Amino acid sequence: MKISVIQPDLVWERKSLNLSNLERLLLPLAGKTDIVILPEMFNTGFSMNVSSLSETEEGETFRWMSDISRAAKFALCGSYLVNEGKLFYNRWIFTGPAGENFSYDKRHTFSIGDEDKYISHGNSRLVFEYCGIRISPYICYDLRFPVWSRNRNDTDLLIYAANWPTTRRNVWNVLLKARAIENQCFVAGSNRIGTDGNGITYSGDSVIIDPRGEIITMADAGLEQCITADISVEELMDFRKKFPVLDDADSFIVNT
Repeated sequence: MKISVIQPDLVWERKSLNLSNLERLLLPLAGKTDIVILPEMFNTGFSMNVSSLSETEEGETFRWMSDISRAAKFALCGSYLVNEGKLFYNRWIFTGPAGENFSYDKRHTFSIGDEDKYISHGNSRLVFEYCGIRISPYICYDLRFPVWSRNRNDTDLLIYAANWPTTRRNVWNVLLKARAIENQCFVAGSNRIGTDGNGITYSGDSVIIDPRGEIITMADAGLEQCITADISVEELMDFRKKFPVLDDADSFIVNT
């Protein structure tokens, strides 16, 4: 399967500008990849202006994603603000060209940045299969919590959509490799570049990593671009068979 990661510059709280710019980056990939991964809150930046920026799950941004996916013949995924009555979620959405739809609500809301004061956290992991690859998505701060990301012999590709600041870029780079190694999974991390409305800067460092923790391809820091790589479930299974670390893993229960 071929996966692509978009590393965009986002305009603070300007949906139309962000969607227009992303469309410019996405359309050249039409028919050339299977999944395109966008960062966290790709349509607004990491804003807590939930009352003005949130949508219903199948609102404007979802329709835009669905239209792009069908026209370009690839699946498209990333997170944005979703409202359900009086509750708001940082929700990761996946939509495929044949109408496949999956969603995941960010479990670990970023309390240091007051995200927990505005956004309700999710309680359920998501694992689904697409093109023969079992995928489990996570959002930004989730990366710091390895138990939540743990491969329970049900995952081949971990996806992390983020707005991860430049000041902590080393943590981003190290933990993405750690998640790949400990879970014997491919890992794809999509992060933005630029500066947001709070003056926080982002270097990107979007990356695709193999199950040994080796970088397959990585975006240039600070540049708006797309990276693409082929991942093979056959090679993954062969690696796990030769080095069956997961067979010796501890069992555990996550309290939600």
